[in-house]
Amino acid sequence: MTLCDACRYALSAHVKAVSGVCHCVGGKAKGNDMEFLTAVHTDVGIRKSTNQDSALVMEAQTDCGRVLFSVICDGMGGLAKGEVASATVINAFSDWFEKELPKLLHMEDPEKMIFGEWEELVMDCNQRISEYAGRFGVSMGTTLNAALFMKDRYYLINIGDSRAYLISNGLYQLTKDQSYVQREVDLGHITPEEAAVHPRRNVLLQCVGASPIITPDYYSGVCESGQVFMQCSDGFRHTITPEELFQYLNYSVLTDEQTMLDNAVYLTELNKSRHETDNITVLLVKII
Repeated sequence: MTLCDACRYALSAHVKAVSGVCHCVGGKAKGNDMEFLTAVHTDVGIRKSTNQDSALVMEAQTDCGRVLFSVICDGMGGLAKGEVASATVINAFSDWFEKELPKLLHMEDPEKMIFGEWEELVMDCNQRISEYAGRFGVSMGTTLNAALFMKDRYYLINIGDSRAYLISNGLYQLTKDQSYVQREVDLGHITPEEAAVHPRRNVLLQCVGASPIITPDYYSGVCESGQVFMQCSDGFRHTITPEELFQYLNYSVLTDEQTMLDNAVYLTELNKSRHETDNITVLLVKII
């Protein structure tokens, strides 16, 4: 696995733009015809002075086929230095992709190892962010939504209320929010419609860096041509309807990476025109 030849780009509160962009060149990998188109867009929004979201996309050509890794972190709005927390987790997962994933490529069923290593990584980040915040007498935290696409399967970890969706013949939410309002919906205390406008809709049950105990949620499944995966911070989805997401992000519409980026930007601006006040980040992966 030679990552110096990988297509890699990252956004963070410190970069504010796509950097280090390169394009992988070459044919399809032996034994695996899965290839990807990707796009990522982030925006500070209409009210906040800093962008606390961070996002990462890394792709590598391996002897097991192409592998793609995508991560979104939403630094906690209202908590000091949220952009530091999100960037810390992004950097840790980037290092994992480069240094640890190659050891798992030839495993017949790597799911248990992948999720186990991710959990250790999360616990380490949680401790480091908490200790750093304690030294400065502040609070900081971040959500985490990471997806690995490898050997015709996807592996997901989720903490907080950033989301992953699968778009094929419809729009399907893959992850469940770890939030106060989602818990109330699950308990039957409020409806999903009430949750969408609830005054505590932004209250999380846990996040990396500000929770003493973290229990990530894990998901996995088959990925194949004809699918689009979307990951987003909560700012991207508050004012956009499921019908609008499907209209602009379905497989047939997203013909190339420029169209993917253009539609991500359009939906971001639509959010802002509808007075979304949070940072906004969206990441798209099309399986071809």
